[in-house]
Amino acid sequence: MLKNVKPVNSETQKNKDLWDRREKAVPRGVGSMHQRFSAYARNAEVWDVEGKRYVDFATGIAVTNTGHGDPRITEAVKAQIDNFSHTCFQVTPYESYVALAEQLNELAPGDTPKKTIFLTTGAEAVENAVKIARAATGRPGVIAFKGGFHGRTMMGMALTGKVAPYKVGFGPFPQGIYHVPYPVPYHGITEEMALDAVADLFKADIASEDVAAIILEPVQGEGGFYAASPKFMQALRALCDQHGMLLICDEIQTGFARTGRVFATEHAGIEPDLMTVAKAMAGGFPISGVIGKADVMDAAAPGGLGGTYGGSPLGCVAGLKVLDIIREDRLCERADEIGTFFTKRLTAMQASGLKEIGDIRALGAMIAIEIVKDGKADQPDPARTAEIVKAAAEAGLILLSCGIRGNVIRFLPALTAPDEILGEGLDILEAVMRR
Repeated sequence: MLKNVKPVNSETQKNKDLWDRREKAVPRGVGSMHQRFSAYARNAEVWDVEGKRYVDFATGIAVTNTGHGDPRITEAVKAQIDNFSHTCFQVTPYESYVALAEQLNELAPGDTPKKTIFLTTGAEAVENAVKIARAATGRPGVIAFKGGFHGRTMMGMALTGKVAPYKVGFGPFPQGIYHVPYPVPYHGITEEMALDAVADLFKADIASEDVAAIILEPVQGEGGFYAASPKFMQALRALCDQHGMLLICDEIQTGFARTGRVFATEHAGIEPDLMTVAKAMAGGFPISGVIGKADVMDAAAPGGLGGTYGGSPLGCVAGLKVLDIIREDRLCERADEIGTFFTKRLTAMQASGLKEIGDIRALGAMIAIEIVKDGKADQPDPARTAEIVKAAAEAGLILLSCGIRGNVIRFLPALTAPDEILGEGLDILEAVMRR
């Protein structure tokens, strides 16, 4: 536990009072999983306004992979603020944008020359990836996967393969989007079924020559932390090559060392045509991007891409520092260690009588358990899942749930978290689940 903690004035700030204010000021469409207001955070720990400490297994939904408040990032951003906070790259550009693009172009999978554009949010990156794919191919169609999540903009929602809560009441959505099953062996959905569904699309719904791209998350995030196997990713790459389609890998939640590689696509040994990135790329500062093959990225005409805040100089210098930290602190290796640490402990919990843990999944430090009744995959238990998340927070552990059935608990600890903190969080989880 941290010793040098910033004091919190619990006499003047109460979670309940702030929640009451939030309910009056913020629309109900903006959900908050926990009714606890953050006051201070360092590395893998958060303190609320009442001074209560929490072990953080959420990291702002896979954003602070490098931990809360890393001084190396903070100092870089402070130095940039002393120079300027904004000029707009499309008006008077700045070197940090170019430098970050150069590094990401080198890190992206494959040997083909790359180019990168920076934006502000993950959804904005997805929107631009689709624009680029359509411009490069001259085709309108996009194939996405059931259970996938690609954002809350209109195109993002159209691509997202889950109705509630993301799409309810917001249609109609952009046309030309088609969904096929994502392979989930635990639910009986094989890779062959998913590939056969694509073939069926070409027969019944859209000709292959009208499809611009296939987009997928190498590990589905909101969908439940299901990982596509290298074999399946390779099959998609071959399918796209066969039909002249582009492959877009959505690395927004999986990127920047989370899965034991800088990008999860590296596990498959393939080269995507385009990748979307965001979340952990700047340690909490808003920035996103599209990285792609240079000839594909150049398909859009000048002025067709961009945005006033796209590639904020604060996000760019933070992003450069995050890449330094990933290298210096060996965070890819650390992600694998964390995955092994969690898997060993969760497997022991499952074997010792916690049969509600139906499945344990981990790719690096992207870890999840599926909560079911009587250990049966076809009996999801979303009510129990919500109960565990709520009770864990009361006991001092921040968790997130996900999954198309609402029964998955995901673990996204900071890659800089020491084993002591990880163990403490798992102790809390086990105690809560054994009540």
